[in-house]
Amino acid sequence: MPNHSTLKSMPKLALATALAAAAMGVQAQGAGAPTDPQIAAIVVTANQVDIDAGKLAMQKSASKEVKAFAQTMVRDHTGVNQAATDLVHKLNVTPEPNATSESLQKGGDDNLAKLKGLSGKAFDKAYIDHEVAYHQAVIDAMDKTLIPDASNAELKALLVKVRPAFVAHLDHAKHLDAELNDSGGY
Repeated sequence: MPNHSTLKSMPKLALATALAAAAMGVQAQGAGAPTDPQIAAIVVTANQVDIDAGKLAMQKSASKEVKAFAQTMVRDHTGVNQAATDLVHKLNVTPEPNATSESLQKGGDDNLAKLKGLSGKAFDKAYIDHEVAYHQAVIDAMDKTLIPDASNAELKALLVKVRPAFVAHLDHAKHLDAELNDSGGY
């Protein structure tokens, strides 16, 4: 599993909002706190959404820095997903699709469709803006829902362990966003 020093950024406002709203919505809909299998599905989906966006950015970005960031996202989120998958196999838990994971997937698909229609500086700006919003929403969901509601100690420990990576990703994305704004894109 990647450690904090190897982990570095995740996707745009619609997806970020979907994650935060969906994570909170699990409780608001009267379904109670998400179960560990639901949390596992949320974690895997959230990581996969950012992997997919990162792969697209590696192909389409015109910026060396954005491509490097995207490569970091793919590497780090693949590592987190592998750790999560290993854990659910060890615990004999099957990730359970739920409103939150489905909302994340739809938001990720919508983001990819939007990004595919952009190029150059517009692509880079949209991708990085999305990464800032997404990582903030993921951190909020981890702090307010996923970590507090995880009942399995190992699942909770995994979430706590990877949280600093999401913070580092957010900081990196904010730095890139500032550079894109300050330099007019490059």
